[in-house]
Amino acid sequence: MPILTLALKDLRLLLRDKRSAVILVVTPLLLILVLGLALGEGFGEKPDERLRISVVNLDKGLRGKQAFPEKAWSEVVIDDLSATQDIRLEIITDLAEAQRLVDRGSRAAVLVFGEDFSANMNRCSFLTKDDPPPVNPLGRDGVRMDDLGLKLIIDRTQPVSAAVIEQVTQVTLLRVVIPWMIGRAFERVGDDGFMKMVGERLNWPPPPTPVLVGGGWPRITLKAAMPTPPALTTDVWAQLAGYVVKSQEFNPVTPVVLKELSPVVETMLGVLTTDKDFQAIAGAEFLKTDPLKAFADGAVITRRTPEFQKAVAKAFQNEKLMARVGTHIAFGEVLTASVRKEVGPRVQDGVADLFSNYNFKAKTWADLVKSDARQGNDANRSAYRDTSGSGFLNRGAVRYQILVPSYTVMFAFFLVLSVGWLFVAERKHGTLARLRAAPLTRGQILLGKLLPCLLVSLAQGFFLLGMGYLIFGMTWGTRPDLLALVVASTAFAAVGLAVLVASVARTETQVAVYGTLLVLILGGVSGSLMPRDLMPEKMKTASLATPHAWALDAYAQLLASPTPDSAFVLTACGVLCAFGTVFTLVAWWRMDLD
Repeated sequence: MPILTLALKDLRLLLRDKRSAVILVVTPLLLILVLGLALGEGFGEKPDERLRISVVNLDKGLRGKQAFPEKAWSEVVIDDLSATQDIRLEIITDLAEAQRLVDRGSRAAVLVFGEDFSANMNRCSFLTKDDPPPVNPLGRDGVRMDDLGLKLIIDRTQPVSAAVIEQVTQVTLLRVVIPWMIGRAFERVGDDGFMKMVGERLNWPPPPTPVLVGGGWPRITLKAAMPTPPALTTDVWAQLAGYVVKSQEFNPVTPVVLKELSPVVETMLGVLTTDKDFQAIAGAEFLKTDPLKAFADGAVITRRTPEFQKAVAKAFQNEKLMARVGTHIAFGEVLTASVRKEVGPRVQDGVADLFSNYNFKAKTWADLVKSDARQGNDANRSAYRDTSGSGFLNRGAVRYQILVPSYTVMFAFFLVLSVGWLFVAERKHGTLARLRAAPLTRGQILLGKLLPCLLVSLAQGFFLLGMGYLIFGMTWGTRPDLLALVVASTAFAAVGLAVLVASVARTETQVAVYGTLLVLILGGVSGSLMPRDLMPEKMKTASLATPHAWALDAYAQLLASPTPDSAFVLTACGVLCAFGTVFTLVAWWRMDLD
């Protein structure tokens, strides 16, 4: 009962002291208000040295299933960007919000994927004509983003930052676009369409079917109305067919080419004339024309094959003869459908072997250059959060999650001044001497002094957090029960230190000097005056020698983390209680009631 009486008496004295109300309640609120209005948007956010690229993805994706890519092209680009450790992607869902951020200078640039980005990417090709019409996105300065439906909203007042973001985007686009275009182009090399086109380029333009002799293309024997083969130029054929072709001329096989074909023809003739099936076929044909000579003619073919081969070989060496023969044969005629089918894949394989350091069939940069693939990193992505707050006070801004607990902790220890002045006043008036004469122990007197201070400190802590919620829009996190425990533990540590200083100081000047210096030094060392995340690691470790640092770390867990570490918070509360106990025991030992 004496302890309660003593506590009520000191509580009335503390509540009458207007200086205490100003220091403990009004001053921290004013500081939080001023700093909340003055500090920038990024204050209170975890420092991040990575390049931030803000992205708005409006891409509707692919209109049908295909082997590559299995996702929207915009996601392929975003994956490549996020694979770089020094880049942090910020995903913004609202285009109007992105424009607002750029307009007010909060973002240097925002990358916007249009609705047709995937459709335009699918059409990227080196081809001149295709169905659908191809898109050529490559230009002088890299990828023409407008051709892909990609837009970069730029803040003209931040040209350097915007240019860096644009160049990073260009590098990523080149890594995505070029392999896709090369892979698609290489698929066309050697296919039937490509080989057919080669044949058309090697042949003269095919006219509408004229009146022919022998049922085939005119060679030597033509009707009287047709000119002789050497004179069959493209223009003559066009006139006969009723149309005009101005660009291409007849492309005969040259003597050099026929000369090189001589060994092939000789081998083919040798195998053919000595084959029994061919001899039977030839004999049957001879029987149709002259049965009496059929056997003799067949024997001549078999017996005179070597001479025939030599004659053919000499004929191929005769340039004038081959020139005449070549005028009746076009290069393109050699590339028949079956030849194209056989030669085409070999052409593709040959090109691949020639450039074996690359895989031209690939669709990704890693496969093209035969290196490890770049994997998208979800850790480098984050959804946009409006951390600037709203209204004149910027209510709800992230910075209040730092400012309110920081100044709540710091001004909890300003109780040192109020308690110190109370002790000095009681010494002057002889109250402490009369208490010593009363039937009270030193411990009872100390406890009677400590309880009202603890109540005031608790009221101060809960009041500031409540005002932070009501005025500044801060949140209390997911564990308000632990938040109350932190407030109580901090109050106990602060009261212990206050009683310790009060037990040592003899005059108001000493209280002001000792108390103010102690509170400011501890506040600066612990991180109350600046975010602890901005402090060097060694300083962070050293600051744990103060109760402030443990309280701030506990508040950070509860107010800044979506999944607070309860074990750490309980540990911090235990350490704060230990500080308070040590301070109180030292105060009991040092307290002088004279």
